Amino acid sequence: MAKVVVLGAGISGHTAALYLRKELGKSHEVIMVSPNSNYQWVPSNIWVGVGLMTSKDVIFPLKPVYDKKGIIFKQALGMSIHPEGDEKSDTGFIRIKYVTGDLENQEEDVHYDYLVNGTGPVLNFPATEGLAEFSNSVCTYGHATDAWKNLEISLKKMENGEHQTFLIGTGHGMATCQGAAFEYALNIAFEVNKRKLQKMADIIWISNEYELGDFGMGGAYIKRGGYITPTKVFTESVLAEYGISWIKRAAVQKVEKGVAHYETLDGKYHEQKFDFSMLIPGFKGANMKAYDKKGEDITEKLFVPNGMMKVDADYSGKPYEDWKASDWPSIYQNPAYANIYASGIAFAPPHGMSKPMKSPNGTPIFPTPPRTGMPSGVIGKVVASNISYQINKGKTDHPHKGSMTKQGAACIVSAGYGLFSGQAATMTVSPIVPDWEKYPKYGRNINKTVGVIGLAGHWMKLFMHYMFLYKAKGKLGWSLIPE
Repeated sequence: MAKVVVLGAGISGHTAALYLRKELGKSHEVIMVSPNSNYQWVPSNIWVGVGLMTSKDVIFPLKPVYDKKGIIFKQALGMSIHPEGDEKSDTGFIRIKYVTGDLENQEEDVHYDYLVNGTGPVLNFPATEGLAEFSNSVCTYGHATDAWKNLEISLKKMENGEHQTFLIGTGHGMATCQGAAFEYALNIAFEVNKRKLQKMADIIWISNEYELGDFGMGGAYIKRGGYITPTKVFTESVLAEYGISWIKRAAVQKVEKGVAHYETLDGKYHEQKFDFSMLIPGFKGANMKAYDKKGEDITEKLFVPNGMMKVDADYSGKPYEDWKASDWPSIYQNPAYANIYASGIAFAPPHGMSKPMKSPNGTPIFPTPPRTGMPSGVIGKVVASNISYQINKGKTDHPHKGSMTKQGAACIVSAGYGLFSGQAATMTVSPIVPDWEKYPKYGRNINKTVGVIGLAGHWMKLFMHYMFLYKAKGKLGWSLIPE
């Protein structure tokens, strides 16, 4: 009997657990370790943040799904990995601490034959002074619920004749998830305009991007209406249409009540006052340590300094000019321990997709690469299928590959929620990571990298909300729905 432990029930970890259970015989165990009792469909948090959905619309309890599927669920936090076992056993184990129920705060060693690290990001609010205290977030359904409560206050103030300034964007010089913040800015503008309050509002987009539309992917060229357009033009035109001004090349360094302090790439320092802000924090990996059989710290064998897990990628730190698509991983296997894998945001990218830049003061100001949504689901499936193959066949090769330099991705950017007035920008990129050797002109296949905006995109995003929740619940035919 083989035992597979999955850490983290986010999009990637949950996907991996479902496919492991589907592809492995009943004699094998699949164990999920997650501190969260609920699954959340993160892409719809922006709608919670403008009061058009509630937290109940984007979550469901995990335990009933796992009980039905035959997945063992431990609501606990992964504390440390012991890949060589200890003096009592040669089998690797993960040390966990329970976070609820009768076992709360008790530790347990869970042994494994294979380990999948799908822990996702830790929201690094402390990296920006005052960010947690004086700004909002839509990174979790709880955050988004609180954001709506505060946004509603601002909307009511405008209705009573009081002008409001909204500051939306990235809250750290190396933050990612520009797409989620961009959606939220557009949805706020949509709600303001719907209430005919646009004269009472200033909406400002603040970003660490060198040019708008970078989105941590180094930007892209897209086909739109028969023309090839850089995402810079696409993004700026959408913001202008919605009456949103912008600040780019900015690293927010401190947030106080009603004011954000930021540095720009030219080394100058600025302030921006606001009444309401939503600034995405930086991400880092789960705070796990690793120890060898003797109990000595080997964390650096498994993780890079920010806590993301090392996989089959090139971490040599070579210059930007030498970056290649082949630097990126395809099987997500840790190079030191062949039975440990990372998926989704938990894996450490070899480098960014955007050019790394620093201000004259030495402050890094550029987006780190996104790995959320569709790529996370695909990687979770690839990892699960390779592990299942190895267990079922008794082999060690990897027939399934999932490099982000080969994957395409579809992104639907909500630009306002309404049955007949909503809008969304639908964009596909292929591949996700640009390959300048294969596509020297645009970095991507321009015939598969397209963008359109309209009501149809909103309906598609709304349909995907329900479709992916259906899939995540493991209902009839769930595996037929693509990641």
